[in-house]
Amino acid sequence: MSMQKSFINTRLLVSSLVLSSVIAGCATTPKSDDKDDWEGWNRGTQEFNDDVDKAVLKPIAKGYLAITPQFVNDGITNFFSNMNDIGVTVNDLLQLKMTQGGMDASRFLINTTVGVAGFIDVAKMIDLPKHNEDFGQTLGFWGVPSGNYLVLPFFGASSPREAVGAIGDALLNPLTYTFAVAGGGAAISAVNAGAKAVDVTDTRADLIPTEKIVDEASVDRYSFIKNAYQQRREYLVHDGNVPEEDELQLEDEATTEGTDAVKANTAAPTNVSTRPGAAPVTDNSKHFLNLSAPDKK
Repeated sequence: MSMQKSFINTRLLVSSLVLSSVIAGCATTPKSDDKDDWEGWNRGTQEFNDDVDKAVLKPIAKGYLAITPQFVNDGITNFFSNMNDIGVTVNDLLQLKMTQGGMDASRFLINTTVGVAGFIDVAKMIDLPKHNEDFGQTLGFWGVPSGNYLVLPFFGASSPREAVGAIGDALLNPLTYTFAVAGGGAAISAVNAGAKAVDVTDTRADLIPTEKIVDEASVDRYSFIKNAYQQRREYLVHDGNVPEEDELQLEDEATTEGTDAVKANTAAPTNVSTRPGAAPVTDNSKHFLNLSAPDKK
């Protein structure tokens, strides 16, 4: 319980700091030349995250892939994706996307029942696509500026708006509340911690195939990840219809930093739905390319 309380207190502290940052960001939208005012902090934090990834997350993810059959890996990914559909549905409604909200609510109900608690993506089989909506996108929809690029310890690429959005997403995730069941007993806390550990491991394992992009396309890995993240978030916030001035600004930043390959590889996700009138369907990972460089052979 003391560890749990310490964790909650830490999250509250981080939340208050982030809220202060986003309020400042709302007052003045940063110009393109100030978007990386926190570069010193960001590079140091990215290096720290890389060290953690190389020492802990990546070895565990490789071991996980080595011992986990593909159908089990897919089932675990589907389970956490199905849990995420609760938050996706709420954010659909907050963004006034009523039709899409109905689709995502249907996905959750179908996969939770027929799909055995979400381990089988039955909704996909009947042409109900997976959408990506989160609270950071909802804030962007209502005009909250992203603020400066920010790399967070353990979480990676972000911004003040997206950091606040991550808190909102956590509040919409049922796993966040499992410690409160049965008075927060040790067994429930262990289940909660175990579920989150599996989620992180599964997500990291699913990102291993994308490491080659970082290795081959980046001159400066930090700039590559920064621009890839910013372009992808703009794409998601605007459902693929990025305002021309924002698109040109992001392109100028990528060109200045020598990362023209970013747009070709990351601006628009490759698995966009072709259904007429449908909102873009994208990979649900929120930390695209937020990983350490691949091992040299």
